[in-house]
Amino acid sequence: MRIAIFGTGGAGGYFGGQLARAGEEVVFIARGDHLQAIRSRGLVIETPAGETVIRPALATDAPGEAGPVDAVLVGVKTWQVPDAARAIRPMIGPETFVVPLQNGVEASSQLAAELGPEHVLEGLCGTLSWVTEPGRIRSIGKVHFVKLGERDNRPSERAERLRAAFERAGVNAEVPADVHAALWAKFLFVVSLGGVGAVTRVPVGILRSLPRTRQMLEDCMREILAVARARRISLEDPVIAKTLAFVDSLAPDGTTSLQRDIMAGKPSELEAWNGAVVRFGRQAGVPTPLHEFIYDSLLPQEMQARGGTDRSAARPA
Repeated sequence: MRIAIFGTGGAGGYFGGQLARAGEEVVFIARGDHLQAIRSRGLVIETPAGETVIRPALATDAPGEAGPVDAVLVGVKTWQVPDAARAIRPMIGPETFVVPLQNGVEASSQLAAELGPEHVLEGLCGTLSWVTEPGRIRSIGKVHFVKLGERDNRPSERAERLRAAFERAGVNAEVPADVHAALWAKFLFVVSLGGVGAVTRVPVGILRSLPRTRQMLEDCMREILAVARARRISLEDPVIAKTLAFVDSLAPDGTTSLQRDIMAGKPSELEAWNGAVVRFGRQAGVPTPLHEFIYDSLLPQEMQARGGTDRSAARPA
C-alpha cells in the first residue's frame, strides 16, 4: 500500500516507521527541523530493543508532492485536525481513505465534514512514543496497537487491507465489531490518565501505586463511562477494571502526551480531552465534577501556552 503519514510525531512516526520497515511505501509529512533531519539522516526510532533507522522514499511538508495515496494516517494534535483535513486534499484520490489516530473522539467527524464521509474511517491507536529531538522518536513499553473500522461498523475490504498491512509490520491491529465503543474505551483510558497525570505531574508507576491518585483515576473513568452511556455508546461495567489492569501493565516511567505538553508549557489537547468530557456531560445532563476540577486547574496554563489570546481553550458553557 502507498500510505501517507500526516503528522510525523510520536504515534505517526512510530507506526509509519513500522509500516515502512515492513516494505510498505510510506510518505512522511513533516515540517521544519524534524523534516530536515528525516531527509538527511532518516527517521530514527529508539526502543528498549535498540534503534531502527527509516530512510523514506519521500518526506515532505507539501502534500501535493506526494500525490494521491491509498490511505492517510492523521497523526497531528486534535486542535490541528480541521487544518490538516484541508491540507490533506491533494493526496485524496477516488479510492483514498483517511484514518485519524487522535486520542479524542471528534476527529473523524471533522475530517468527514471537510473531505466527505466516504473518504473517512474511524481509528485509534495506543503507543508510548514521542519526539525527543528532530528526526528521533523514543518508544517505550510493549503496548502498541491500532484499531480501525468504517464509521457505520460495516465490514469493508479497505479496512481489512490496512489492518493486514499493520499485521505484516508486526503491529497489533484490529477491526473491532464496534469501533465507536473501542474509541470511547481508549478515550476513557487516556483522558483519565492524562488528566490525573497532568495535575499530579508524576509518571504512571507512582500515580497507580498511591491509593488516593489511583482512586482519582477510577473516578475519572466512571465519569466518562456515564457520559458515554448517555451518548448511547456501548461500554459495559468491566471496562473500568480492564482499564485499570491495563494501566498496571504500562512501563512505570510512562506519561501521556497531555502530561508532557502541560509540563513543558506547550499547547495541549486539554480541550479535546478533559474539556470534551465536561462539554459532553453538560450536553447530556451528566455531572463530571472531577473532570471539571482537572480542566479548570489546567486551563490557566493552557491559555498562557497559547499566548493568552486563543479562545479555543475556554471553559465550556
